[in-house]
Amino acid sequence: VQLQASGGGLVQAGGSLRLSCAASGRTFSSSAMGWFRQAPGKEREFVAGINWNGTSTDYADSVKGRFTITRDNAKNTLYLQMNSLKPEDTAIYYCAQRMVRGPGVYDGPFEYGYWGQGTQVTVSS
Repeated sequence: VQLQASGGGLVQAGGSLRLSCAASGRTFSSSAMGWFRQAPGKEREFVAGINWNGTSTDYADSVKGRFTITRDNAKNTLYLQMNSLKPEDTAIYYCAQRMVRGPGVYDGPFEYGYWGQGTQVTVSS
């Protein structure tokens, strides 16, 4: 499995970005997925998660109401729509795929076995 994240960039506060994560392999459509981020000097943190068929999602409190996670299993692609961006959203964003099948949404980094390379999001004030 390979995950390729894209869509990051530099945006002003209040702006929007849409991240994409293209997955290889045949397991994407049966796997829970997640977005995490890591800011300089901080630990990697959960941003959003989605179950295998997109019917259930979960978000960190800091992004609720601003970010939306979706997936297109026909295209093997995960998305993160980010609106009303804030300077504190600045980080490298990683997509992750769970290795083990399960029905839920998972917010712990240890739940995921496959990781993308990350895409930088920078929000200026």
